[in-house]
This record gives sequence, structure tokens and C-alpha cells, in this order.
Amino acid sequence: MMRITLLFFCFNAVSLSGAIYKGQRAYSKVCITCHTSGIDFIKSKTIKEWELLLDKNGEVLSSVHLKNSKAQDSWSYFQNKKFKKDSRHLKQFLMEYAKDSNKVPVLN
Repeated sequence: MMRITLLFFCFNAVSLSGAIYKGQRAYSKVCITCHTSGIDFIKSKTIKEWELLLDKNGEVLSSVHLKNSKAQDSWSYFQNKKFKKDSRHLKQFLMEYAKDSNKVPVLN
């Protein structure tokens, strides 16, 4: 019984965190159209800064975009369930390649 409980816990822990490759895909499809600097934009913030922006299904990041009239093209995405689904993956991706991570992403 202990093994089943441990296996269940491990599965849930993995499923709750995001997948870096899914975050990269979402960034490449949605974010890169406005944030064309790509790698430079990702490296503009630290791990902690990305974490704070994307906590609670990305509420802070969403509100930053929705309050900015220059980001009007992205409003439909940030108001959609798709963003809430993508936010944990984006969080993992952006934190993985943040300024203080010493890693360089490859964007497609």
C-alpha cells in the first residue's frame, strides 16, 4: 500500500509542474510575435521574477498584458482558458532559461 501511495504522489507532483517543451512551444507560437527579441526577453528576468509573474495561473502576467493598450493583440489569449492551461508550462520554460539560470534556449 505504501508503494501505491508513493507512486501516486510522485505522479501528481510531476503532473502539477509544467513541461518545459510545452512552454517553449507556447512561447514560440504566442509570445514571440510581440516579444521578438526572444532569448533576450527571456533573459531579462530572474527565476524569481518569472515565478512571481506566473504564480496563480499567470494572473500577474495576464493583468500586465490586459492593462497595456500596446498588448491589445494578446488580450484574447490572456482572457482565454488556453493561457491558464499554458501558464504552468510557460512558467517552467521561462524559469529554466531566466537570467540567472546560465542556460540558453533554442527557439523554433
